[in-house]
Amino acid sequence: MKPVSPSTAMQYHQFTITIPEQHRNALAEMLLKLGSLGLSDQGEAVTAYFPDSVDPENINKELKLVGALLEGMDGPAALTFEHTVLEDQDWNSSWKKAFTPIDVGSRFTILPPWEQCTSGRIPLIIDPGMAFGTGHHETTRSCLVLMERYAPEVDRERFLDLGTGTGLLAIAARKLGFTAVTGVDTDPLSIEASLKNIDLNRVEGIELFEGGIGAAAGTYDMVAANLISGTLIELAGEIAARLRTPGIAILSGILAGQDDEVADAVERAGLRCGERFRDGKWVSLVCRR
Repeated sequence: MKPVSPSTAMQYHQFTITIPEQHRNALAEMLLKLGSLGLSDQGEAVTAYFPDSVDPENINKELKLVGALLEGMDGPAALTFEHTVLEDQDWNSSWKKAFTPIDVGSRFTILPPWEQCTSGRIPLIIDPGMAFGTGHHETTRSCLVLMERYAPEVDRERFLDLGTGTGLLAIAARKLGFTAVTGVDTDPLSIEASLKNIDLNRVEGIELFEGGIGAAAGTYDMVAANLISGTLIELAGEIAARLRTPGIAILSGILAGQDDEVADAVERAGLRCGERFRDGKWVSLVCRR
């Protein structure tokens, strides 16, 4: 949701939080339930913005509880955070600064609605709103690079975006020429954000369903799943069952060092893992039937 400047001056609360990568999604869900207007996941930190109507002491309390829980799992200082009060002007500046255009691969530019694409590349307009997936994270960028690279190798009739987030990968699939695109997500806020972004991009042929992979019927020429390693391992059999022959599955969200375990699960499910694409500490797998 983009900020709307009210007629009278208001303040906003900015929380900048460092937390281990494997706990980012759970943190995001908690922050949104606490009333966050939007989240920025960049570098080592998650930044959350809250309206003045939210009690910052409640957010402080919840973050300290999470930090105490993580300390037993990941050691001291597993979660740290900083709270800043922003005036209207600073809030708008901070929000827009967090979501600047970014070129991905050889053809895509991801940009927020308040920017114009002047590069001649394929625009992917994403209002960051209340869901992750702005394209600034390594795992999302990796999916886009691999989708662009491997789309010419399949029929491009049906595409599945598993855990669609903001709908970014689903929108990119339509712009890469896939005829029918399905996006599923267990988070209703993600479905809401995806619908908004589909409208911003003026694309058709995308169906969205709230739920897990079971909500996606039929088989697909390409599946993109940007999830955590444990979930990819758990869903390996179902992902394989929804992949056509020939077909390609792009699996992302895997921390380096966990890719062998994910690849083993996928191969036991009947797929063959080929390229391992690395961006920083993240690995994405390209798997085929």
